[in-house]
Amino acid sequence: MRIARFSIDGNVAFGAVEGEKQDELVLDIIKGIPFADFELSGTKVPVSKVRLLPPVLPNKVVAFGRNYADHAKEMGNEVPDAPFAFFKPATSVIGPGDEIQYPSFSQEVHHEAELAVVIGRLCREVPRERVKDVIFGYTCANDVTARDVQKREKQWARAKGFDTSCPLGPWVETDLDIAAAQDLTIQLTVNGGQRQLGRTSEMIHSIEDLIVNISEAMTLLPGDVILTGTPAGVGPLHVGDEVAVTIEGIGTLTNKVVKRG
Repeated sequence: MRIARFSIDGNVAFGAVEGEKQDELVLDIIKGIPFADFELSGTKVPVSKVRLLPPVLPNKVVAFGRNYADHAKEMGNEVPDAPFAFFKPATSVIGPGDEIQYPSFSQEVHHEAELAVVIGRLCREVPRERVKDVIFGYTCANDVTARDVQKREKQWARAKGFDTSCPLGPWVETDLDIAAAQDLTIQLTVNGGQRQLGRTSEMIHSIEDLIVNISEAMTLLPGDVILTGTPAGVGPLHVGDEVAVTIEGIGTLTNKVVKRG
C-alpha cells in the first residue's frame, strides 16, 4: 500500500494511493493514523486536487554517510568499517513539489538520492531478526548538502541540516519487504538529465545493519526516518533546477531549487 499525507481545504489527512497513471491517482482517505490499526473510509479524492505533504513528520532523521563505496571514493573518503551516522533536524523536511531553498551561506549545494526507511513502531535495541517488524515502509529522499560548508566545518549540522535540505516523498510504500528494498534501482535527474544511477544492493552496510546500529544507542519512534546513503554521481544544484529522485517500486520525488527569500 502507498500511504500519502496531504492537505485539502485546510485539513491534513492520510490516504491510500490508488491507481498507476499519474493523472489518474486517487486517495482513499484513512480513518485514524497509519501507524496504528486503521480503516479506509471509502471517501476518495483525486491526487490532482490535493497538496501532497511530507509523508511523515519525523521526530528525527538519522542519516548514514559513505554507505556506497563509489560515493565514498568520489568524495575522496575511506569506506567506514562501521555505519557512520549523523542527523538532519525535523525542520529540514519538506515534501514533494516543495521548494529547496538555496542557503545563503553556501556556494556549492549538492544533491544526494537516497532510499529512506520509515519506522513504524517505538523500538530500541532491535535484534537483526526483528528489524523487518519495526519498518513501516520506504520512501524517496534527497540528502541536500552544502558541500563547501561540509568540507570547511568539522561537523555537518549546518551543511546537511539547513531548512529544506531533506525532501521526502511522494508517499510511503508499505508492501516492500526488506529483501526487495535491498535491491532497488535508485536514480536522480536534474532538469531531466541523469546524474545518479545505482542499486540499493550496493550499500556497504545493509538496512538491518543500520537499524541495529542506531537502535543500540537511541529509541526510534513511529515516523522516524533512516536515510541509507547515496550512490555515486552527486553533483551541484543551482537556482532554477528541478531535481527528481526515482526509486524502483516506490515512485518519484520532485523538487525545484529556488533562491532563499
